[in-house]
Amino acid sequence: MLSLTCKTAIKAVIYLASKFESGEKAGIKEIAEFINASEHSVGKMLQTLVKEGVINSAKGPTGGFYISAEQKKQPLLLIVHAIDGKQIFDQCGLGLSKCSATHPCPIHNDYKKVRDQFKEMCTTNKISDLCATVNDGLAYLMG
Repeated sequence: MLSLTCKTAIKAVIYLASKFESGEKAGIKEIAEFINASEHSVGKMLQTLVKEGVINSAKGPTGGFYISAEQKKQPLLLIVHAIDGKQIFDQCGLGLSKCSATHPCPIHNDYKKVRDQFKEMCTTNKISDLCATVNDGLAYLMG
C-alpha cells in the first residue's frame, strides 16, 4: 500500500522524533545510515517533509533536520499524505483505475476494509506514540 519512499519517510521522522529530548539535529548521512536507506533518496524525501511542514531544517555548521514538540503531535497520516498523496487511501488494491463499489475488482471489498483500518491507524497514531516505543526499546527502526 505504501511506497518505499513513504516507509523510509516514516522511519526518518520517527528517528528525528527519538532525538527530540536531546535537542540534537541529524544530517542526511546520519539518518540514511540509521534507517539503512540511500542518502540521495533520504535527502529528497526530507526536503519534501520540510516543505510540507512535517519536520524542520536548519542550515549552517550546527544545522540539520529536527522535529518540534508540536510536530511530534502530528498524526502519521500527515507523513503519508506528504509523500504518497491523499489519494493513497482511495486506490484500488489491484491498481485498476475504474474500481469502485459499483464496479469492484475481485478484492475490492476485503481490500477496502484493510485500507480503511490502515487509514484509521495512521490517523489515530501520533509521531510521538511511535517514537515512544522506539525509545523504550519495544520497537525498532532497523533490521
